[in-house]
Amino acid sequence: MSAVKKFDSQILLFYKYVHIADPEAVRVWLFDLCKKLGIKGRLIVATEGLNITLEGKTEDTETLIKEMEKDSRFLNIHMKKSEGTGNAFPRLSVKVRPEIVSLHLGTCDIDPNQTTGIHLAPEELHKWIAEGKEFYIVDMRNAYEHMVGKFTGSICHPMENFRDLPKLLKTIQHLKNKTVLTLCTGGVRCEKASGYLITQGFKDVYQLDGGIVSYMEKYPNEDFEGKLYVFDGRVTMGFYTDDPKHKVIGICASCGSSAENIVDCREFGCNGQFILCAGCEAKQIQERGHTHCVKNCKKVSKSPFGKFWGTMKSLFR
Repeated sequence: MSAVKKFDSQILLFYKYVHIADPEAVRVWLFDLCKKLGIKGRLIVATEGLNITLEGKTEDTETLIKEMEKDSRFLNIHMKKSEGTGNAFPRLSVKVRPEIVSLHLGTCDIDPNQTTGIHLAPEELHKWIAEGKEFYIVDMRNAYEHMVGKFTGSICHPMENFRDLPKLLKTIQHLKNKTVLTLCTGGVRCEKASGYLITQGFKDVYQLDGGIVSYMEKYPNEDFEGKLYVFDGRVTMGFYTDDPKHKVIGICASCGSSAENIVDCREFGCNGQFILCAGCEAKQIQERGHTHCVKNCKKVSKSPFGKFWGTMKSLFR
């Protein structure tokens, strides 16, 4: 058995669907605890549970885990641990929200403690793939996440956000009597997504336990191609990306070459994300002082203000 990896800085990714009667009290408790330990990150608390990504010195994040486990509600959490950068988050944010992942199903909302897909361990998925079992991977992530990494042969619906999940159903109705495996970054979205498929008549639904990040850690550069999009300062992550088996699937939006470098559009009101190779990124910065969408900024142009801003920009160029 390999030795446990030790990092100076550690990122924790975890969630738990558990009833929290007083989310505000838990929010204050977590904020004070993280502040004391010098931990930064994004923590969401709701009556339905917790959804947390944070970074700190390894010993401090381990202390946080021990403190949380003193509360019986927060026992038996699958903690996904990875090496930090020391600056993955600019600040500490702890907020109370209606949901730990926004799905907005209203009265049709899913309680994963009642209805959810069967948890499939990474080892079992690896075995399924090796044996050639008939099953269908449905990626529950957003389109901008797929562009830099995905499982071979997976169904990647071009969702703009998780709330688009009901639209996905139209494209996979033919799989209702097949074995379907849902997957996402760390697993939290699939708890509800797999449950939603079950309520819509899907007969054999699974979810990847621990998410894509857990599979990549156990089987780096196997089956999952490219890098994993993450919601922190790293933007993407991978394991042994200098290995010849690592496959780059991203395409530079400007020149069309292979690339994995995701940048933000810095045009006012956009903040869209796309892939640029190092050369094209340097060229954009040299020409305009910042990175920007290769074509019209989609996020800006959708609103009346965006159209007005686009017109104003064209007048002054």
